[in-house]
Amino acid sequence: MGVSAIHEQRDSESRYQPFESLLTGTVILNTIRSITRGQWKVMVVDESSKKIVDNVVKEDDILNENIANIEKIEDRREMNPEMDAIYLLSPQPHIVECLMADFERRRYHRVYLLWIAILDPELRRRIDTSRYAQEKLAGFETLTIDYFPRESHLVTFRDPWSFPILYHPACNNLVREHMQILAQKITGICVSLGEYPKVRYYRPQNPLHEASVLCSHLARFVQEELDAYRKYHPKFPPPAARPQGILLITDRSMDLSAPLIHEFTYQAMAHDLLPIRDGEKVLYKTVVNEGNANQEEKEMEIGEKDKIWVENRHRHMKDTIEKLMGDFQKFMDENPHFVNSNSDATTLGAIKDMLAGLPQFQEMKEAYSLHLSMAQECMNIFQNRKLPDIASVEQSLATGLDEDFRKPKNLADQLVRLLDDPSIAAKDRLRLIILYIMYRDGLITEDIQRLLAHADLPTHDAEVIYNLDLLGARSTKALKDNRPHPPSLFQRKTVPTAQDEEYSLSRFEPALKPLLEDISKGILSQITFPYTNPPLDNSEEILAQSQASLRSAKPTWARGRGSVVENRQRIIIFMAGGATFSESRVCYEISKSTQKDVFLATSHMLTPAFFVRQVADLSQDRRKLDLPSDRRKPEAPAHLFPRNDPKPPPPQNIPQQGGGLPRNPAAVKANNPHDARPPTQAMQNMNLNLTRANSNGITGNGVATGKKMEKDRKKDKSGGAGGDVMVVEGEEEKKKKKKRGFFGSKK
Repeated sequence: MGVSAIHEQRDSESRYQPFESLLTGTVILNTIRSITRGQWKVMVVDESSKKIVDNVVKEDDILNENIANIEKIEDRREMNPEMDAIYLLSPQPHIVECLMADFERRRYHRVYLLWIAILDPELRRRIDTSRYAQEKLAGFETLTIDYFPRESHLVTFRDPWSFPILYHPACNNLVREHMQILAQKITGICVSLGEYPKVRYYRPQNPLHEASVLCSHLARFVQEELDAYRKYHPKFPPPAARPQGILLITDRSMDLSAPLIHEFTYQAMAHDLLPIRDGEKVLYKTVVNEGNANQEEKEMEIGEKDKIWVENRHRHMKDTIEKLMGDFQKFMDENPHFVNSNSDATTLGAIKDMLAGLPQFQEMKEAYSLHLSMAQECMNIFQNRKLPDIASVEQSLATGLDEDFRKPKNLADQLVRLLDDPSIAAKDRLRLIILYIMYRDGLITEDIQRLLAHADLPTHDAEVIYNLDLLGARSTKALKDNRPHPPSLFQRKTVPTAQDEEYSLSRFEPALKPLLEDISKGILSQITFPYTNPPLDNSEEILAQSQASLRSAKPTWARGRGSVVENRQRIIIFMAGGATFSESRVCYEISKSTQKDVFLATSHMLTPAFFVRQVADLSQDRRKLDLPSDRRKPEAPAHLFPRNDPKPPPPQNIPQQGGGLPRNPAAVKANNPHDARPPTQAMQNMNLNLTRANSNGITGNGVATGKKMEKDRKKDKSGGAGGDVMVVEGEEEKKKKKKRGFFGSKK
């Protein structure tokens, strides 16, 4: 499907062209390759940049590009002054501190600096003015890859704290800086795609909430970042045959029903109902080899490498189960010698039992067992928690229409019956109440309290309802408030189709779907979704409207696959405050139906439970939110700096050989206090003359010979010889001197 947000295929596979990837992995590998040029180098990363690299590139692929070793800048590392180093770093102050420590130590020979995002000018200036850095620096480049491709058309920033920063009243002082960071990340996605798009944004009509200006401000920041990048990179954007892309900035307030309603496509349903661990990897714990001696519980990764997951994640659960069973039946038909002819493959449980008896296909067994277990568990919860009854009411509340696409009747009675049912989970009761209040455009406070009491929910759940006002909903109103309901953002369908009748519990579609349909047709409202820089003409709309006829001008068999991909217009949607899996699904569906490439970018992914929790936190004390900006700033490890090196150990007490001062007088004194006399008097009597004695009675060897000199003076007086005289030592005197130490004391 056109361009992908993850580089899965390697450059060496000629059947895959660069248009099959967003190039995050390609950018990293190509940059490393252009630096190494066949010569071995060390690669240095930090904790943040390593996560970005690991998300799109295998370590072996990096090592294959003449990288001898990958090291973390925060860790203790050996000095390697003969080897060049490639640093791939995040532009954080403490990481720059680590880098400067490496420069000061001259840890590597030459240094190539790669940054995942723009470095602050003050930090850049510090590197530019450092003598140590300039001695070693061989290259400096910014790659703008500070984001995490999660799927082929889905990119996240892994930043759930973005939600409270944008909507919590106590975080207003953080909003501007956070928007600047978001704008740089969004610009990085556009740069990686080679797009200099037209920027549009969501402008709600008659808003009541303070964050209604969020999208307009963020769009301006993004436009400034894009313009600045183009100014300093004249070759951007690269030439392309496709129409200019579109970037649309919206936020969570555009659609508050999508993160609350039960969605019954496989991916959304699994994340809503199952205990999936969604972190750096998406993991689900299941039992493999069930029923065998080697049965074990194992955490299985769910991602782009899982073909079964990729093929089925956007299917309705009903279709997913049929597909899994159909694929297994096909396998049995193709491998009859492995399967018992009397086996029954008409239920999920029977298929799981049959898989347990196929040790020859271990990888296939684990993949199918994983998804069969997930599908079966989803359907168990679907029945046990009475989700069909809940979903029927939810669909009417979210769409404003019943199954016959008419105005629903007796919704309050249906709601109360569900709230009375003890088998309905508390979290489902709260979601129903929220959807009902939004359907009614607010209730009087007393009615909200009655509903919560009737549902046997704690009083603090009312905070979730009231906090929705911060996102543009209206939770309360006066008793005699007769204001009309605000109009729907997009016109609702009023005529059911055969598909709608078959999937009556999935009538609701996120607002993102009609938005993308309208923008693909060139009819999206410029009042609700204006441009940051209004176009001088309406050529874009005319082009979109006529694109269908243009595509039919040449038969599809006459065009190469590559040309079709290259000509597809790209639409990038940024959803501030988090996006849902149903909105991700919509982007794939519109990409397929309109022959465009639609990407969804967001700060983080939302499940219904997580969304409710984040809304509840909007009334919490900010200090309880544990925002990264409120934590202690990270510091460079002390062990990196030369000033913190351990002091060298004291020298050992080595016995003195011959003359000379002892290396450690204190040690000598400790070993032999009687021999450690101060040398003051002896040093006064020293003579540097090797053979002549001076007037102080010191020989050239520095040994005091007072008695001998006195004897010589008497001889001089008797012999009449004046001045200095030559001292001739006898053999006996020489032997005595050898037995004495430096100061004349005997050894």
